[in-house]
Amino acid sequence: MGFSDDHLIPLVDQGLGNSAYLVDLGDGRALAVDASRDLRALKAAAARRGLRVAFAADTHLHADFLSGALQLAHDDDATVLASAAGRRAFDHRGLGDGDEVDLGGLTLRALATPGHTDEHLSFLLLDGSRELGIFTGGSMIVDSAARTDLLGADRAEELARAQYRSLHRLTELPDTTAVWPTHGAGSFCSAPPGAERTSTIGNQKQTNPLLAAPDEDTFVRQLLTTLGSYPAYFDRLSEANRRGPAVLATSPALPGLTADQVRTLLADGGHVVDARPTADYAAGHIPGSLSIPLRGQFATWLGWLLPDTAPLAFVTNDDQDLSEVVWQAYKIGYERLAGRLSGGMASWTAAGNPQATTEFVTAERAANRPYVDVRQESEFAAGHVPGAVGIELGTLPAHAAAAPAGGVVACGHGERAMTAASLLEHAGRTGIAVLDGGPADYAAAHDQKLVQGTEGTHA
Repeated sequence: MGFSDDHLIPLVDQGLGNSAYLVDLGDGRALAVDASRDLRALKAAAARRGLRVAFAADTHLHADFLSGALQLAHDDDATVLASAAGRRAFDHRGLGDGDEVDLGGLTLRALATPGHTDEHLSFLLLDGSRELGIFTGGSMIVDSAARTDLLGADRAEELARAQYRSLHRLTELPDTTAVWPTHGAGSFCSAPPGAERTSTIGNQKQTNPLLAAPDEDTFVRQLLTTLGSYPAYFDRLSEANRRGPAVLATSPALPGLTADQVRTLLADGGHVVDARPTADYAAGHIPGSLSIPLRGQFATWLGWLLPDTAPLAFVTNDDQDLSEVVWQAYKIGYERLAGRLSGGMASWTAAGNPQATTEFVTAERAANRPYVDVRQESEFAAGHVPGAVGIELGTLPAHAAAAPAGGVVACGHGERAMTAASLLEHAGRTGIAVLDGGPADYAAAHDQKLVQGTEGTHA
């Protein structure tokens, strides 16, 4: 069909660090690969080209987002392509190693590449006998390979050895073959920071440190030592994807709630998520609410810190995109969205309800206070304030007691730190301040040099 780069449309979810792909098949139809349940960008790209999604392929049972393949089957009558070994509980075309699908001028060949998951497939796109590129999902990613511990720590080494064999199988493809991974920088499934999102087999032979490992044992050690923590919701979603996410007849909405309704929701065991910017939360918020500023990483922290079994109410500003709140929640399976506080904090206080404040300080005003760093351990190890206490945000609910009283909580910019402060306040800790900035700002203000290593970290 004369395939060119223009036929491939990457759709990057910066927040989750993933890429989906839309392939223009040249006849008004398209192939979608690893589409998430939030199909807004994909459908907009398809509409711009006048395309109908005829095939929706998933490389594996995703743990970090709900698949959009079943929704595409409903909306566009797409054929779902996925590993037969995944035992998905809905209509799909189950594929095994070497199986091919005629896309009408192009061919998709399934290659078994277990490691990230047991049933993982990579999809090789062919134009005749010419290998155009391969959708590698969580097998070979740019300069790394995806984590192998999502099926349990007891299987991590076994799957790392499978990952070794899978990556080396992929290196047998021609060097010019494009590599189109799903997981990229920012993904907790995990990729090195700052990496390019696509590559070629030849480039990966030259630059991927795992492919430079002299033997399988070294490969396994290198891969397993890079595995940091991951969000709690990862343990639920692969099974939800096996069963199949609920098909949505309409776009979900976020109805308005009165202050009384929000207060009742809290009293009945629900949660209030404050999605406003950090400075707004600091200036005044509902006591006990959780600060998660609305940005790309909103879904990650929602899924890491709150259960999916309790109703959620949201506090937003009038200029924030409510559909973004909804879709970030829905793409990780959070559907018990009670609504948003109508009128924002003004309506809360007008109804006679109390509000809490959080001290939000510049680096200059943060002197002589214990420094609590809630970034990931790898970030902490790369450079932190001397004497800092490191507690990853995801582990903070279980380690709140390790945060020193009267401390200043910090991350890279302030968003995660405000989330941490809201958790500590909910746990009854007082005198907490949040740093407006990061470790480099603090060190510069106090004539310090950042130090490396993990000494001072908790869990």
